[in-house]
Amino acid sequence: MKTKIIQFTKGKYFEYILLAIILTLGFVVRLYKIGNPIADWHSWRQADTASVTRVYLQKGINPLLPRYHDISSVQTGIFNPEGYRMVEFPFYNAAAAFFAGNFTSISLEVWSRLVTIAVALVTSIFLYLIGRKIMGKWVGILGAFFYLFIPYNIYFTRVILPDPMGVMFGIISLWAFLEFAERDKRIFFYLSSIFFALALLIKPYLGFYLFPIIYLAVKKYGIKNFFREKKVIAGALVYLAIAFIPFFFWRGWEAQFPEGIPFYEWAFNGNLIRFKHSWWYWIFGERLGHLILGSLGVIPFVFGVLNTKVKNLFIQAFLAGALFYVVGVASANVMHDYYQILTIPVIALALASGTFYLWNNGIFNKLLTRTIAVISVAVMLITGWNQVVGNYAINHPEIIEAGAMVDRITPKDALVVAPYNGDTAFLYQTNRWGWPAIDDSIDNIIEEGADYYVSVDLGSPDTKMIEKRFRTIEKTDKYIIIDLHAPIKEK
Repeated sequence: MKTKIIQFTKGKYFEYILLAIILTLGFVVRLYKIGNPIADWHSWRQADTASVTRVYLQKGINPLLPRYHDISSVQTGIFNPEGYRMVEFPFYNAAAAFFAGNFTSISLEVWSRLVTIAVALVTSIFLYLIGRKIMGKWVGILGAFFYLFIPYNIYFTRVILPDPMGVMFGIISLWAFLEFAERDKRIFFYLSSIFFALALLIKPYLGFYLFPIIYLAVKKYGIKNFFREKKVIAGALVYLAIAFIPFFFWRGWEAQFPEGIPFYEWAFNGNLIRFKHSWWYWIFGERLGHLILGSLGVIPFVFGVLNTKVKNLFIQAFLAGALFYVVGVASANVMHDYYQILTIPVIALALASGTFYLWNNGIFNKLLTRTIAVISVAVMLITGWNQVVGNYAINHPEIIEAGAMVDRITPKDALVVAPYNGDTAFLYQTNRWGWPAIDDSIDNIIEEGADYYVSVDLGSPDTKMIEKRFRTIEKTDKYIIIDLHAPIKEK
């Protein structure tokens, strides 16, 4: 019996069964609070994304003209009456709108999260294939496991954001190039470049995925041929052309709508934080060390970085790209934790490599290293979950209540001012176009078309001033709704 069990675990079907279990559980854990309103962590960014999808449902899918409900100048510095949202190419929004429009028993928000979850599952499958190819089946299985069960990534691969889809395209691109490097079939070369182009259209920062691709190319052809062989140079130029030309076309198109392009220069080093002690603390101490790796996860991660005996530095080249990314996009990576979504695949592979090394090392006491591996992973998952569980919380349910009331009592075509420090989550709850902040005098905003003012901050100077000047149509201890076309006559 024992012999049969051992034979089964070594058979080719065992790893597929494990992978299927990992995928199933990975799907299940992401259903936690899947019906949450968009008022949890990073709700402002999620609301922006969901708003584009909602407009697609209302007005039809137009990939070249993504629009959302924020018509203010808050995000771009220019009044945006058409609500243009010229950032990532809207593959994600189009997919979510397709499902939400054809299967209406499930809400737009839930469908959007389900698309993200599906994307995460596909990513984990290709990570498994990558890990399997570079270091064997157990690194592949562990890579998929860590990608799906790092608590940080559980949350950020069930949110309404395009980033996980960009990661999926990037990982498929890496897998295809691995296949090309090994099998020398051109179909994989072109697949890799096409999926890299798709990744860049969603998230240009994914350009750092070129690091492992360059490593594989140099490993395949040799450093001398890489720079001297005309065939290799021509191939590199073709790859880059396919990968980058669609991105440049998209950016050129976007440039025609400056009112729809949010400020972005700040992301690189807008607050001059790069390489300062606070940058090191936030990137490596708080984000990588504590939030993602849960403190003790640093142990298998470091061994994964140092595990170079396999004579394949794919993971190290990938990590070098991730380091380049957090250095280049310094301010955004410090200010917003969702920017690290792009780095999770390589972190998962490094964890897989390190855990595999600790389990099978021939240098230290095997029982001791295996115990360390198990404890490190367990503590990482527990600590990581404690870090992210608060992300699911709805801290301001009053914006949901106020938004529902606005949707109930105002005309569908009304323009609404819903100040929430520029956060569009409140405006999204109203299901109206309008302003997430007072970006000008209230009289100028009314002149631009504003019809109603709604606020959950009853004591703010703006609210008090507007309440004195215009008729209140609904007021509770949580919110106030004011008709901006009904001035109060002075006695």
